[in-house]
Amino acid sequence: MRLKIPYGETHLTARIPEGLAVEFVLPNKQPAAADPAAAAMAAVYNPLGDVKPPRAGQTVAIAINDRTRPVPHEHLLPPVLGGLRHAGVRDEDLLFIIATGMHPQMGPEEYRTILPDDVLESYRVVCHDAADEAKLRRLGETSRGTPVFINSDYMGADYRIAIGNIEAHQFQGFSGGVKSAAIGLAGAETINHNHAMMSHPMAKLGVYEENPARQDVEEIGRMIGVDFVVNAILSPEKRIIKALAGDPEAIMRQGIPEVRRIAEAPVAAPFDLMIASPGGHPKDINIYQSQKGLAHAASVTRSGGALILCAACPQGSGSADYESWVMRSGIRSHADVLDKFAREGFRVGRHKAFQVSRDAARLRVSLVSELEDDFLRELLLEPGLDLQTAIDRALEKLPGNARIGVMPAANATMPVLI
Repeated sequence: MRLKIPYGETHLTARIPEGLAVEFVLPNKQPAAADPAAAAMAAVYNPLGDVKPPRAGQTVAIAINDRTRPVPHEHLLPPVLGGLRHAGVRDEDLLFIIATGMHPQMGPEEYRTILPDDVLESYRVVCHDAADEAKLRRLGETSRGTPVFINSDYMGADYRIAIGNIEAHQFQGFSGGVKSAAIGLAGAETINHNHAMMSHPMAKLGVYEENPARQDVEEIGRMIGVDFVVNAILSPEKRIIKALAGDPEAIMRQGIPEVRRIAEAPVAAPFDLMIASPGGHPKDINIYQSQKGLAHAASVTRSGGALILCAACPQGSGSADYESWVMRSGIRSHADVLDKFAREGFRVGRHKAFQVSRDAARLRVSLVSELEDDFLRELLLEPGLDLQTAIDRALEKLPGNARIGVMPAANATMPVLI
């Protein structure tokens, strides 16, 4: 059997020997919107829930995701901007803030990778910095004790909008809604405290109402006062299936069942070998983002089995703290990572090492990427060389009746053992 696996902006190919059973674990095929611009416009002009419109004379701030999220701004933004102009909001009173959370900063020269040229020419755009305390406003604490620090430019606006996608998330349950603002525009202390909840047994893929990390995000969003949200639900090919707009909680109530219907994939039993991809660019832009695909695929791979992750990672690890913590703190094994992380407590960045090691400690994980072999080994990751070699080596250690799974869009897939 010939495999074609998403990888960066292209694909990798390999062959599985004849006679071996191969099962593809895929999102449910759904047609993309025939006219994505019209779908976005219909959503914006027919909002969900009880929303107040902007008014003339108000200042407006829009939180947008960074380059690690494939948000279709070219379709979502025009009806939003047209609506603001119709309401009398002046172009000079609108500010776009790139919601990086604790991801690497984006320089002005990179803004064109996420925003259309006409937007950059007409509006002010800045990038959030979670470490810049002078640009944060404290709002108090959530009921779970999270200290809430949010970008002061966003809080200083009269009207606040967030734009992003709704999709499955490995410990928030689902992304979308207020998350682009509540986490993407938060300070480091806020993000650390919220993300530390990922160790809770209900902080997991597909859990929303009972998920303390996600419900903490919802509470932060209410404290901020996010007035209007526009979210897209995308196909694995990153095309709009559905657009939603309006009150953030109403969007989540309607969007989550849609995502489940698309993303959930039943699996009869764990696999001996899993071959997975986060889904190509930008889902595999770095190890930090690609780990999400690893987690989804590992959830249906048996302990002692093999997992091959195909992720280009052109931007390296995606976290300087992740690199330095693993490489320079005496860590020699995945067991060391888990032990040290438990002793030192949660910190964003090094939490990614914990998440990788949590799966790699029980599986034989290899990474097919653009990264240097020595760099990967320093991060305790086994280089996969090329995909065909990685598959051949994995099969040598597995029984002839091995169950082989393939997840070409792992980040967008919610595998469910039945």
